[in-house]
Amino acid sequence: MGKIKVETCHIEGLKVITPTVFGDSRGYFMETYNYQDFKEAGIDVEFVQDNQSGSRRGVLRGLHFQINYPQDKLVRVVNGEVFDVAVDLREGSETYGKWFGVILSAENKKQFFIPKGFAHGFLVLSDNAEFTYKCSDFYHPNDEGGLIWNDPDIAVEWPVPEGMELILSDKDQKWGSFKDFRR
Repeated sequence: MGKIKVETCHIEGLKVITPTVFGDSRGYFMETYNYQDFKEAGIDVEFVQDNQSGSRRGVLRGLHFQINYPQDKLVRVVNGEVFDVAVDLREGSETYGKWFGVILSAENKKQFFIPKGFAHGFLVLSDNAEFTYKCSDFYHPNDEGGLIWNDPDIAVEWPVPEGMELILSDKDQKWGSFKDFRR
């Protein structure tokens, strides 16, 4: 291993990955994904789709998940900064309904591994952000699920700076509550 540093958190399965960055006067180089290194770190996943989105300051996307075709995700920011969140939706988990958040930025180059069974979302903190993610299953548009971003039972502590206007899609404003999801 040695090419990546893997941090676990209080929610089992979530991992924050920091790659080794090799820099000199020309710039830098880093591996963003190496199957062998990730497998050694306990992330033995076959990714089948890469996605990228661009968003402006104040955009909040989430909290999303696939219902019948859940996805493992490896996410990172290639431009800008976001606050990235995963919510544990695995029934029987000791941390069911709990969340974890991490700042991902082009500067810190951290990545966030989110296994199947989590809702996911992020808030753009910089003027603009480009967000990329690998998925272990294909996107199925008719299989979307979500939770309202400000659900009081989950109580994500979004770091919304004073004066920031949140920008949400119509769909993200209409997701149901965690209580409704659990029924």
